[in-house]
Amino acid sequence: MSNTRYTADHEWVRLEAGVATVGITNHAQTALGDIVFVELPDPGREIEAGEACAVVESVKAASDIYAPLRGHITETNPEIIGDPAMVNRDPESEGWFFRMIPADLAAFDALMDADAYAKLVGSL
Repeated sequence: MSNTRYTADHEWVRLEAGVATVGITNHAQTALGDIVFVELPDPGREIEAGEACAVVESVKAASDIYAPLRGHITETNPEIIGDPAMVNRDPESEGWFFRMIPADLAAFDALMDADAYAKLVGSL
């Protein structure tokens, strides 16, 4: 089973050793265009699933990033603050937004797998 899941809001979540890393999908960064600014949540923040917790701005628009899971933010990616275009270059790896400890690991399994996400994107 893959350790990466997706949301209908185009976030990806990768679970490793109980820590979830969150970012936006390649589809999302393509739709946004050239990313020029990223605002990240503060480490230590408690978030609810579906809560707007970060912002990404491109030359086209600003978009909220939603928490895919309920939990505790442990770390943010300082690299994308100084170089927001990293999200365009490598959205599903080096361009991650934040890491968190999920409150309910079963909620991770309820997110879309890669096949379900590909089907969603294909229907847009």
